[in-house]
Amino acid sequence: MKKQLLALAIGSLVAAPSLVLADKGPTVYGKVNITYENVDDGTDDQWELRSNASRIGVKGTLDLDIQNVQAIYQAEFQMDVDDGNRGDNNVFSQRNIYGGFRHANLGTLIAGKFDTPLKKAQMDVDQFGDLAADIGAIVDGEERLSNIIQYSTPKLVNAVTLNLAMIPGEGSTRAGEVRDGAADAFSSSLVFDSGTFYGALAYDSEVPTTVYDADFAGVSSADYTADAVRLTGGARIQNFEIGALYQMSETSDDVAGVSYEDSSYVLSGAVKLSRWKLKAQYGLTDLDQSDDDLTLMALGADYKVGDKSKIFTYYANVEADDAALEDTNFGVGFEHKFSM
Repeated sequence: MKKQLLALAIGSLVAAPSLVLADKGPTVYGKVNITYENVDDGTDDQWELRSNASRIGVKGTLDLDIQNVQAIYQAEFQMDVDDGNRGDNNVFSQRNIYGGFRHANLGTLIAGKFDTPLKKAQMDVDQFGDLAADIGAIVDGEERLSNIIQYSTPKLVNAVTLNLAMIPGEGSTRAGEVRDGAADAFSSSLVFDSGTFYGALAYDSEVPTTVYDADFAGVSSADYTADAVRLTGGARIQNFEIGALYQMSETSDDVAGVSYEDSSYVLSGAVKLSRWKLKAQYGLTDLDQSDDDLTLMALGADYKVGDKSKIFTYYANVEADDAALEDTNFGVGFEHKFSM
């Protein structure tokens, strides 16, 4: 029943855009990204059709009776284009969903479920987002969390934004402690983006996430929270893009007397040649306690077939030196973006 209601709701938005747009109403948007991939995990080698975080959403603003203030909202759902109803699982799953207010001079306040400031601080460094070569394969902290309240300043000097988010635990338990405070976790970022150059400094405190060092040691992420510092920077110069990321993350408190720590590095680059975009990415995560290295290497090529459509191919390898992990993906696919 829930799946049918959700499908009908989204279907009605798509079927009647003239109605919702007549009064500066919501924008319906989304994308379909599908790849046909050879997936080799070192044990099994098979071909798969993948739906790479395809999504549909609605977002917009409402004028209020308060000067310089607008109501804002967004409801975005991931949709599994390839798997149908996936048995007992939903075709649609929640992505960034929130509501809030925006003041022309004082900034924006939103609440709901959405990407943390630390996750968004990756900016344009990740050239392979939502694919097997996504930096989340080796860099922790890539979280979309529930129950976030976030304030963002207006863009200062047309380039700088400060984001501050707090996340109450709402009675959840971590490491044997009940998290019932007003703000059990924090995520923040200071972002600079001039159009040509960009950079960000982000910090998480006691955020529920996975530290790969602990994961490789067999420690459940339910037994700890993590602190992290992320620094990113890059440039978009004519047809060239370069980006770099450094992150240090660790368990907020010792787990059974042990502190687990990851140090991650990512370098990426791309060049645009007419309709082509050639790109590459390399990442390394140094696992402190397990004394292992987790690496990511990826190459790809996109070809634009329209303003909002492309076909592409990519190769990715994610492996650990000592642990039994070696994943290789080779895929071809397409992406269509839409809005109305």
